[in-house]
Amino acid sequence: MADKAKPGKAANKTPPKSPGDPAKEKSAKRLSLESEGTNEGAAAPELSALEEAFRKFAIHGDTRATGKEMHGKNWSKLCKDCQVIDGKNVTITDVDIVFSKIKGKSCRTITFEQFKEALEELSKKRFKDKSNEEAIQEIHKLIEGKAPIISGVTKAISSPTVSRLTDTSKFTGSHKERFDPSGKGKGKAGRVDLVDESGYVPGYKHAGTYDHKVQGGK
Repeated sequence: MADKAKPGKAANKTPPKSPGDPAKEKSAKRLSLESEGTNEGAAAPELSALEEAFRKFAIHGDTRATGKEMHGKNWSKLCKDCQVIDGKNVTITDVDIVFSKIKGKSCRTITFEQFKEALEELSKKRFKDKSNEEAIQEIHKLIEGKAPIISGVTKAISSPTVSRLTDTSKFTGSHKERFDPSGKGKGKAGRVDLVDESGYVPGYKHAGTYDHKVQGGK
């Protein structure tokens, strides 16, 4: 009986695997897959800049977007910002028609592969005088390396009318009472009639000098 128990004790002494080992194995697999994906992407370097532009436009205005799919609104913005729409050969209507044609019936977005198909459709209209391959290359050049154009904050336009309306020195009536001579607002004092409890008549030039005179006389 003692001989049979010994092997069991020896088996219990075998140290268990570190709980971190499975995580390391998963991370190693993920890295290997990513490296394989990088190698596959390196096979078509001319599309890397195009895909980068696709992702930038795909996430524009949507914090939850992953960059893998693009909505119709962002597709239209891409075609407009990258000058795919020229107003002659390609219009906003053409862009919308192609998007509806490429995307699935129940889908609202397109993938990068569908994006390239849509560009191929538009390239035929945008560059009519070129071959299919040349037209695709030209339309890719319009988009590669581009990013969404963000509209800046509207700047204030200085004009005589605006200056007159914002010049506090020309205000009259109750509006004038809301600002001091420097143009700074008085706050509540400019909106509400505050009771003067100093004992002096409003506007008296020597207000606050009585105590000094009395003390001086003593």
